[in-house]
Parts: sequence; structure tokens; C-alpha cells
Amino acid sequence: MRLKLPPAAARVVAAPAMRLLAGTWRIRTEHETRWRALVDARRPHVFLLWHEVLLPLLWHHRGQDIAIVVSENRDGQYLADFALALGYRAVRGSSSRGAARALLGAVRELRSGRAVAFTPDGPRGPRRELKPGVVAAAQRGGGVIVPIHARTDRAWRLDSWDRFVIPKPAARITVTYGRPFEVEPGGEALERGLTEAGVRLAEIAEAGG
Repeated sequence: MRLKLPPAAARVVAAPAMRLLAGTWRIRTEHETRWRALVDARRPHVFLLWHEVLLPLLWHHRGQDIAIVVSENRDGQYLADFALALGYRAVRGSSSRGAARALLGAVRELRSGRAVAFTPDGPRGPRRELKPGVVAAAQRGGGVIVPIHARTDRAWRLDSWDRFVIPKPAARITVTYGRPFEVEPGGEALERGLTEAGVRLAEIAEAGG
């Protein structure tokens, strides 16, 4: 996850009340067995999600020793600090700064058998536009890509490039896991993987708006 928010939005997310707010959310899952099967088989995997739904997904997968790709820009540090406090581990870098270092770090995590999370449209957008880093990391690290999305029945949407979602108190949140897939070696396979990533993420994200 490449973490970046405008300063005003970051302060909202970083507020001490955020844990209290998240504790009121009611979360259910769809197709969770698609992901659980990888965990049971101890397969390294990459979570693929849009930047706008970072917050509910960070909360849902807290404490699972997942690595996140953290922007080197200070603007992203508030949300990064929140994620680290929830038990995530940081891989530093983004598409705009430290991209090579971030890719190498993510590959190391995957080769160690761990999970890594990316937002392919972060940290600056455009909204819901895939960048190739997540597919390249999965290809080089031997990880399975797992699309994941969150929908909520009521939320605030920030006036940011991604329309960042903050679910309201007692919001009902549905976390949906898409169809996992792998990327074979080679440049052509990388291009096919990028297309496949867009298709499979759209399958679960478009219905949720």
C-alpha cells in the first residue's frame, strides 16, 4: 500500500478516536476462502486494492504481519503510523520516489513467504488507474495476486484525488476477495498480468462504486 493523504485528511485518520470509530464497524466477508486457501498453504501473496478503501482494509487485516509499501513523502506518514500501530510492517518507497527500492523490498518479503499489500493507483493517482509495480513484484517474488475491495453502506468521502473512504460509526462493511492469479516470468506475461489485474479488481470493485 502506498500511503499518502492530504495533510488535513491525514490528521483525521491519525486522530486517537480512529480506533474507537473502527471498533464500531460491522464487517462481513465474501469469498474469503479464496484468500484463506493461500494462507493455509503458506503461499506468499500480494493484496491488490484501490487506495480509496485503504482504511477499512487496514483495520480488517490488522495484526497479520502483512508488509505495506509506504510512501517516502512526509504527507503519507500519518496513515503509515496508523498502519504500523495495527501490526503492519513497512517497505519504503513509491511510484514517485524510491520505486526500485520499494520493488526490491516487496520481492524480498514475498520470497520469505510473507504477504505484501499494494495500492496500484497510489500515492497520487489517477484514481483507479493501475501501475505495474504490484504485478512486477508478484512476478519476481513468486506471489499470488489477490484482488480485494471494501464496500460500506455509509461513509464520508474526502475531497482528495481518490475520494478516500472513512466509514461512519456502526457502518456495515463488506470485504470481497477476488479471484487469485499468478504471473509467469517474462515481459509478455507481465503485460498480460497487468490486464488481468485490472479485470479481476474491476469484478469486485465496480459493484461497490
